Formats: sequence, C-alpha cells, structure tokens
Amino acid sequence: MEPLSRLIIVEGKQDRQKLNRVLEQEEAILCTFGTIGVYALDELIENYDLLDRDVYIFTDEDEPGRKLRKQLNQELSHAENLFTETQYRQVEDTPEHVVASILQAANFKVKVKYLKGS
Repeated sequence: MEPLSRLIIVEGKQDRQKLNRVLEQEEAILCTFGTIGVYALDELIENYDLLDRDVYIFTDEDEPGRKLRKQLNQELSHAENLFTETQYRQVEDTPEHVVASILQAANFKVKVKYLKGS
C-alpha cells in the first residue's frame, strides 16, 4: 500500500480519535503528545517525510497548542493550519459537526452524518 500523501498533526490520541470518527477515508494522523524538542521534531520530519507531504497542523486553541503550532510552523513552512473555534479550546472538545466543517474546508472527505443539517 502506498503511503498517504497528506498528514494531519494533532496533539493527542483523543484528537486523533475525533478526526478518525469524522473522516470518510483513512488519513495519516500523527500525535505529538504535546510540545516536542528540536531533536524529536527533526526525527519526525525525517521519519514521516514531512517536507515532501501535504501537512496540516490541527492543535488546540490553548497556550500549549499555540506553542506547538508555532514550533511546527517554523520547521514546516508549507503546512496548512486548521483551527478549532476558540470557544471549544481543544480539538477533542469540539463537536463532530464543527470538526467536520473544518476538515471539509481543507478538502478532506468527511462522513455525511457529521455535516451540518444532516
């Protein structure tokens, strides 16, 4: 099986589970488990070919999430940022229909049942 060309970076496994529930097809989702050091980030970039893939950063709207996003954006200038609504603060606390609309806006296929009005 050919590796997936897109990769979504999230902070934790609950974030990954939320995205997997909403996505129509399998996508590569990488958990950082919080902020990461320079060495670990370099390893991620190398091990996952992050410079040669479409990368999406979907972190929480709290201080650790913003810090991680800033760190990732410094190394992955080509990455596209996805943002949850500030009122939810965390990806895992964002309702599925909101996550679906965020992902759909980034051209990911999402399950119809999570689209608003379904």
